[in-house]
Amino acid sequence: MGKTEPGSQAAEAGQSIVPPAVTTQVRWLYGFGAAAFGVKDNGFSYFLMIYYNQVLGLNASLAGTAILIAMIFDAVSDPLVGWWSDNTHSKWGRRHPFMYSSAIPVAVIYFYLWNPPMDFLLQYEYGLFIFLTISAVVIRFLITVYEIPSTGIVAELTEDYDERTRLLSYRYMFGWYGGLFMAVLAWGVFLKDTPEYPNGVLNPAGYFDYSLIGSIIMVISIVGSSIGLHRFIPYLKPPPVRESFKPVQIFKDLKVTLANRNFFSLFLAGLFAAIGAGVSTNFDAYITNFFWEFTSSDIRWLNVSLFASASLAAILSPIVTRRFDKKASAMGVYGIAIFYGAAPVMLRLIGWFPGNDSPYLFPVMIFHYITYVTLIVMFGIVQSSMLADIVEDAQMKTGRREEGLFFAARTFAAKATSGIGAFIAGIALDLIQFPPGAQPGQVPEEVIFRLGVIFGPTLMAFYLLALACIGFYRITREGHDKRIDVLKTGVS
Repeated sequence: MGKTEPGSQAAEAGQSIVPPAVTTQVRWLYGFGAAAFGVKDNGFSYFLMIYYNQVLGLNASLAGTAILIAMIFDAVSDPLVGWWSDNTHSKWGRRHPFMYSSAIPVAVIYFYLWNPPMDFLLQYEYGLFIFLTISAVVIRFLITVYEIPSTGIVAELTEDYDERTRLLSYRYMFGWYGGLFMAVLAWGVFLKDTPEYPNGVLNPAGYFDYSLIGSIIMVISIVGSSIGLHRFIPYLKPPPVRESFKPVQIFKDLKVTLANRNFFSLFLAGLFAAIGAGVSTNFDAYITNFFWEFTSSDIRWLNVSLFASASLAAILSPIVTRRFDKKASAMGVYGIAIFYGAAPVMLRLIGWFPGNDSPYLFPVMIFHYITYVTLIVMFGIVQSSMLADIVEDAQMKTGRREEGLFFAARTFAAKATSGIGAFIAGIALDLIQFPPGAQPGQVPEEVIFRLGVIFGPTLMAFYLLALACIGFYRITREGHDKRIDVLKTGVS
């Protein structure tokens, strides 16, 4: 821990060091690491609740509570890991020691999450609940150990206002690719409908292969991306200079940093958006199976179509932000997405949408999913790029570069999709009395209606709160460029 970070001596001596160019290959390598988060997020958001509730028989409220407890641990671990990463001295810099160390442990624990020792756990009244809680906590922590340092590198790879958006476009694209790849395999291979399991998502055997492939992808993406960016270590920023590492001083520094108005507006926006998305994603398997009554084959093709969404978002986001600036882009895209996303469910509730027996339903929903997810991914890309620009804004006020700490907020908000959202979804499923072990077409109409009310208009409240919070963000292209010049020259 006492070694000097490569490149920092040259920087401290005032020598000019020119980092490698951010090429298309670098963008792909940077983005590739997000596939691990995509795998985890797909499992936690879409299958974990229904697997532990409908397949293993754990009460929905307990399953949601377990995932919420894990998120609460995140509330503490995310900023601490971000701070730790920002202040680490090692021969591999600030970020890479964390990135490398997370790969194998997270893959192993993720595999066992889906293959719990049931014979042992069922001997205890809350055995399955405790196992889920501990496993979720550990997996979330290990994802934090990788994701925060890896994502935070974006603000070190480039100071360019538009290049940051391009880099994060690739990261979001691969994050979605990782999740979508697992979703396609799940619905099309591992959890497809069979005579024995007409609703394939209830087939317990399919989750073994699902978890094994997911774990392998996690290791490959984390190690591959980390090795690919290893040559940048000498050119990354050195740890910030601190007066003291005493706990009191550390918490004072954290308080000053996190009090940044622009940061706080994005943090709240991300949190409200993530809570809404968390309820939505945890309900998604219920909506597709029971509200729309899609088959596993239908759901597989829906997921295949979303590869286009991730690609379109990666292409369109830099174009939109160059034209409208980041804040305007984020608010415009998200505002459209809020109302467009809820439209099909709301129209169905009032009887103005094709029925489940209509030949037009599936093609209409394919188009809707592609368009809606494109908007959502674009919003995520632009929001993260806005977060990267806060690094220099805060540095002007505190004198410290704390990329890891700021991106801890993004990771925390993203993981809230299966935290608070899962908790609310679990409570909601119990409140509407959704029957366990149900089959599509056999759930009472009033239960399906209540499911649609929660999934549609109710969730809009969280999304509108997120939109309002973004309005308090104040960083512009012109202001960012001026800060970069001041930090380079020291002349205001």
